[in-house]
Amino acid sequence: MTKAQLENALRNDCLSVLKETFDKVYGCDVLPVSASEIALPVTDAEGNEKFLLVKVSVPRGTRNGQGGYDPYDGYAASEAYLLEQESKAQEKAVKKAMKDAEKGKKKKEEKEE
Repeated sequence: MTKAQLENALRNDCLSVLKETFDKVYGCDVLPVSASEIALPVTDAEGNEKFLLVKVSVPRGTRNGQGGYDPYDGYAASEAYLLEQESKAQEKAVKKAMKDAEKGKKKKEEKEE
């Protein structure tokens, strides 16, 4: 089998498992919308109809400039994502602390007047 055929088979197997799982667990229709995507009709907390779109892909990685690809590393991608989220949370906490300190300073100035 070619590399593309192997990747297609892997993606199709995963989609089959997802379709079966969503059907068993949620009992909803699983709608194929492309070779790599399925849509699920759902309702939100207020009963509004929405759709979830689930896409399955087999990433090749990044081009290495030598006519090939450096393999995709899901572990490294996950670690980078988690570090980015942690950094954003820290930035948010610092901004909140600065804002709270500024509010406290203003209250203190108002009391002194």
